[in-house]
Amino acid sequence: MRFGVLILILVSSCFATNSSQSRREAEYYVATYAQHYGIPTDFVRAIVEHESGWRRCAVSAKGAVGLMQLMPGTARQLNVSHRCDVNENVSGGVRLLAWLSRRFHGDLRLVAAAYYAGVRIVKLRGLSYANPDVVRYVVSVRAGVGDQRNFPKSNLKHIQGRTR
Repeated sequence: MRFGVLILILVSSCFATNSSQSRREAEYYVATYAQHYGIPTDFVRAIVEHESGWRRCAVSAKGAVGLMQLMPGTARQLNVSHRCDVNENVSGGVRLLAWLSRRFHGDLRLVAAAYYAGVRIVKLRGLSYANPDVVRYVVSVRAGVGDQRNFPKSNLKHIQGRTR
């Protein structure tokens, strides 16, 4: 019995080490690409936390894969051929965030909404887009962002009020 417990502890510690190494690798790429593309690192971290919980090969019911949950078509557009590869996935996801940031003039509320719901609907409706799932997503991502200068709270309250 003791031998079995010892084996279980050793196996668990190996997974914990691999998991912490994987998280450190992901954190490295998040910080590197965020800095390179001029996106706040804590914003990218909040996206990754919400999208995948830092699981490098998370797969959604809709087919999004990886830390940043890239859909197949989006991955192709971003030249990401291996969505479970941490480097490729984070690079592609942050490039998408940078493109969205340019498109929405740095307003991280709209960037987060478009990352979740798609550019077209957010471009058409902007902050008046009051889909409850999108509002929850934006509020959740905002909560994970430390520096909120580009993530004003006042309009989020307005958005939240419209969904009730």
